[in-house]
Amino acid sequence: MSELVISGLHVEVETENGPKEILKGVDLKVASGEVHAIMGPNGSGKSTLAYSIAGHPKYTITSGSVTLDGVELSELSVDQRAKAGLFLAMQYPIEVPGVSVANFLRTAKTALSGEAPKVRTWVKDVNAALEKVGLDGTFAARSLNEGFSGGEKKRNEIAQLELLTPKFAILDETDSGLDIDALRIVSEGVNRYTANGDRGVLLITHYTRILNYIKPDFVHVFVDGRIVAEGGAELADRLEIEGYDKFVKAAKVDA
Repeated sequence: MSELVISGLHVEVETENGPKEILKGVDLKVASGEVHAIMGPNGSGKSTLAYSIAGHPKYTITSGSVTLDGVELSELSVDQRAKAGLFLAMQYPIEVPGVSVANFLRTAKTALSGEAPKVRTWVKDVNAALEKVGLDGTFAARSLNEGFSGGEKKRNEIAQLELLTPKFAILDETDSGLDIDALRIVSEGVNRYTANGDRGVLLITHYTRILNYIKPDFVHVFVDGRIVAEGGAELADRLEIEGYDKFVKAAKVDA
């Protein structure tokens, strides 16, 4: 069993007025086979958590640790974190002109496994993964995310997830901007990824609608850079009815 462990994590970002602390002591453990949903209002630090784990240079870890199977991730480069088994699906996937989807995926797979996949079987694997997320084979030859709609970008990331099979996937608002059909397709892809039971998911979202398709084992409420409440799937149901307001007010009182 693998574990992604976040302990006492404090993170700051540089602003025009100097450093600003965003994460203020986050503790979280995600084990293989578990789906954890992080929910909270805008500006609470959810995306900062995702990018800090992945190694975005904009964010500085000032104290605390993030380990994957006992290995301190903060001491690794972004590509080393990926090789260790970490995957980040971004809220706003970037476009990479001139690099085809197929070449990007083959390069990534080669870097992770240490050897290049066979071209003939790899093309079939890529086309099959794209088909599962509702993208036809022509997307393999297109530049990565260039000219893709928002939904196509998110579905392409799920195809990446299926082909690269990391130990842990951090999904940063993967449901953002998706219509009903795309939401279902993306969710089915995440469920296929978790079906083996040996992979963990950290799912960051504002809304409960994706949790109608992806059932979380644990739900964490994130406010003002910290986890303020935890529970099972029933907590998400409460949030749908009550919203975040009482948690935001309680966090201000505690501060």
